[in-house]
Amino acid sequence: MINDLKKFLNEEQDPKAVEKILDRINSLLTTNEQVEYIAVQRKPAINFSPDCIALTNKRIIFCKPKNFGLSMDFQDYNWKDVVDCHIKEGILGATFTMTTVRNFNNMMDYLPKNQARKLYQYAQEKEEEMREYRRQKELEDKRAAAGGGIVVNNTPNIPNENIAQAEDPFTVIQKLKALLENGILSQEEFDSKKNEILSRV
Repeated sequence: MINDLKKFLNEEQDPKAVEKILDRINSLLTTNEQVEYIAVQRKPAINFSPDCIALTNKRIIFCKPKNFGLSMDFQDYNWKDVVDCHIKEGILGATFTMTTVRNFNNMMDYLPKNQARKLYQYAQEKEEEMREYRRQKELEDKRAAAGGGIVVNNTPNIPNENIAQAEDPFTVIQKLKALLENGILSQEEFDSKKNEILSRV
């Protein structure tokens, strides 16, 4: 257990708080989920059961002890639902704030600055991954919504040389333009297809 703890004590986290949190969080982890980082709140007043933030490869977990540490309130957010994380540093520490895609916020203050920076650094990496995930999903949804109104690479049952006769070329170009504007086609794909159609007119 000591070796498990060591990797979470690099920024002078309270070992007792980390041990207590890690023990509880490990029982909440799903398949292939692992804890990546734990930040422990450090209030200026005596704080027997500090709040913590745990980052896993799948989510952010806000851990807030209740009843003098006898119970724990967990609030977790999947990375795919997190749209923004930022920190604000003050005299007595830093505040970490998280916003979801549905504009819900959660925050924790009095975090040691070096721990808050580590949270921010890891969160930025995950945000980048999730932005790309959401972008790909959006493209897939748009392609599905387009419903095969036009097939870019080839038209079913019609040889390529007969596309111009099958449908008015200007109508096809307008459809391609709509796909371009909706982000379904790239500019290169649009230009290539447009030139191909115009060469047959």
